[in-house]
Amino acid sequence: MGRQGHPLRILFVAMAESVHTARWLGQLTDQGWDLHLFPSRRFGPHEALRAVTVHSPVRSGRAGLDASVRERGLPWPLPRGRRRLANALERCPGDLLKPAVRLSRLIHRLRPDIVHSLEMQSAGYLTLAAKRLVGSPFPKWIYSSWGSDLYYFGRMLEHEPRIRAVLAECDYLFTDCERDQGLARELGFRGESLGVFPGPGGFDLEEMWSLRKPGPVAARPLIMVKAGHESWAGRTQVAVEALARVADQLRPYEVVFCSNEPLAARTLDPLSQVGVRCAVLPPSPHQEILERLGRARVALAVNVSDGTPNTLLEAMIMGALPVQSDTV
Repeated sequence: MGRQGHPLRILFVAMAESVHTARWLGQLTDQGWDLHLFPSRRFGPHEALRAVTVHSPVRSGRAGLDASVRERGLPWPLPRGRRRLANALERCPGDLLKPAVRLSRLIHRLRPDIVHSLEMQSAGYLTLAAKRLVGSPFPKWIYSSWGSDLYYFGRMLEHEPRIRAVLAECDYLFTDCERDQGLARELGFRGESLGVFPGPGGFDLEEMWSLRKPGPVAARPLIMVKAGHESWAGRTQVAVEALARVADQLRPYEVVFCSNEPLAARTLDPLSQVGVRCAVLPPSPHQEILERLGRARVALAVNVSDGTPNTLLEAMIMGALPVQSDTV
């Protein structure tokens, strides 16, 4: 219970558009707690969110949101232009509409028992800025480390002092791998560890197993590749070039690239030129991606850095052989 016998009130600072955020909060929706979400980026809430109040400068108006999701913010009657309005509000003179100021005012108004930051670079930094505005007393602060938060960004001169500042201020810690427990201590965390959990919190095994293709894994016809642009983490081109080197062994398979954004046509040229059948799965509901994993013999993801990758865990659950890198 929260203060004075009221339900526990938790304010999450997180990427509202992320399925990982939706799944973490989904673990708590049957507890009778009062859940709130402050988006750490300018995107609307994910359709999988349930039983939470989302505090944005402008309501998303997103179709398909569950009726249990309440949005707080300026209404916008038109089908387009919401993000442009939100961006314009943040550029207004003065600090009143700046994210850290809005978050600090929300903390003053809600008086949550817990503030929980999911991820460091957008949510952790923002929470620390709000805490400095709020002053004392500040609610108990939990930080959940995702993927590359500490291992990758902690090596960068522009990020290390900011990471240390967050870790010095937060009270509790979740990480998604054992490695980052020790790394957080090295970077100055002195609070209490709450353990190691996957970024989304966990998995509904029965639901996922129901999506697996019956029969032996060796008979599955697909190879799944987690794809994306050549960003700071993703290395799709490396995966393509590696697969092209074993093209003669890929004849029985279709290689499916699961991408959260369009892939340039030339990206897959090294495979198509050697006769490998390829397909690109565009941004799709998570269940559809799991269904493909349940038909895959191998799941390949090439990153320069990660914690415990969700793709790896999902591949294991769905019976596909995971091939996962964390350096290239």
